Amino acid sequence: MSDKTSNSEKGELPEASSESRPVLAINNEDNPDQLKAWSPTAFKLYAILMVTFMGSLGWGFDCSVVSSVNGMIQFTDYFHIGGGDTGGGQGIITAMLYSIFSIGCIAGSFVTGPIVDSARWGRRGAMFIGSILILAGVSTVTAAQSRIYLFFGRFLIGFGSVINNCASNAYVSELAPPQVQQCASPSRIPEIGSELSTASGFIGSIVASSMPIGTGRLASSWSWRLPFAVQLVPAVFMLSTVWFIPESPRWLMSVGRKEDAHAVLAEYHGNGNPNAQLVLLEIRELEEYIKVRPQRQSYWRESVEYSKLFNSRSAFYRTILTCWLGVCCLWSGTGLFYYITVLFDMAGVKTQEGRLTLSSVATVLGALGALLGSLIVDKVGRRKLWICGASACSILLVLSAVSVAKEVPPAAITFLLLFSIAHYMVYTPLQGMYISECLSFDGRAKGLALVGLMMSLAAIVNNFAGSVAFEKIGWRYILVPASYDALQAVITWLIAVETKGRTLYVICLTASG
Repeated sequence: MSDKTSNSEKGELPEASSESRPVLAINNEDNPDQLKAWSPTAFKLYAILMVTFMGSLGWGFDCSVVSSVNGMIQFTDYFHIGGGDTGGGQGIITAMLYSIFSIGCIAGSFVTGPIVDSARWGRRGAMFIGSILILAGVSTVTAAQSRIYLFFGRFLIGFGSVINNCASNAYVSELAPPQVQQCASPSRIPEIGSELSTASGFIGSIVASSMPIGTGRLASSWSWRLPFAVQLVPAVFMLSTVWFIPESPRWLMSVGRKEDAHAVLAEYHGNGNPNAQLVLLEIRELEEYIKVRPQRQSYWRESVEYSKLFNSRSAFYRTILTCWLGVCCLWSGTGLFYYITVLFDMAGVKTQEGRLTLSSVATVLGALGALLGSLIVDKVGRRKLWICGASACSILLVLSAVSVAKEVPPAAITFLLLFSIAHYMVYTPLQGMYISECLSFDGRAKGLALVGLMMSLAAIVNNFAGSVAFEKIGWRYILVPASYDALQAVITWLIAVETKGRTLYVICLTASG
């Protein structure tokens, strides 16, 4: 991510200059200024981060609830959706429900940057606004009397979710203590934060895919309203607690509140010591960073200005790389999960309860895969995990397609479940960590918003392609993401860089320097 290509060719980030590169702290348990993973302050930090993880929980829930409810006869009958599991009517409605959500995300992405970077609202205010929109959307969907209610509610959920997740991701990356090198202890704060974020997202997915198994036995509309209604919980929790957590220290510094930023860094990065070496280093780096920033324009002009993502070779490279990852997350096979009950029907599972049960099993295995990914990403490295994971996904999808074509249900189900593990093991930790690590602070909120926009556009392609493709070419559609994954592995090997072991400060200084 520098003007020099040699570093990117080696799969490494360029070095910061010796004058600006911070000395990375070592996780020494005897260091009184080192925040210990199991100290009271650390648990306070985990509690704070849990507020932001409500956004991940709600997003994870949303990713599973539509595909699960779509497999319920009560839902399709209530809204007069015909055609069976693979028919055009049901497929189009499923595509619409996902696409309206994606359109909401696209609309929200245009205002996300200004809201998250706002000198008035900040990260916490953006999460508050996003939660209100999600709350309104979930309430509308739960009380839906017609498809119009469903579509409008899904739009609001998408609009609020992109604001919420952009603010949450930026907040976590800016509050969690910087990653350290040469650690003797495996219990590092950033890893635990990544695991909690991963876990919270999959808790939502597991609940969303499991509830319909039980509620599907109800004859009334509550069979599908209850699964939708549970998404109210994370939105209400975040809405009621977000103003009780500290603001991001980087955002505080960017608006001139140096003392507040110093206090937050002292408590959570210096174990309560305002004169801790790491805290003083971070304050100095933030001061230097803000000093080299260009003169601030008017608020609205600066808020809607996205040129900083493309105004240098380094910035352009970072933006392209993060957008590439965003698209890969969606086109690597995510669209297949939208129609997971259709896949299991093709694999030979012909009962509603059987398909819903396997859908829940796939989600649980995906959660285990994501947890495994979050545990190994710092050891294996982002770049290697990405390349190897894309290759594994390609192979598993090909095997799944062959098994479905040859009508070997046990093999088809096994390979689909293994694909769920591999997919989430790769893209869940990368999406949460790699994008934030690649973007500089000055452009992080806008960069996350742009990545969200690209992911929403990619999701729309997934939505409508799946509904038509499964009807027209059946199991052969599985080979489309399989081919893309193989291509993705090659391109990623050529352009991706490694961010393992580097703090956000080194990365940010490299961008601005």
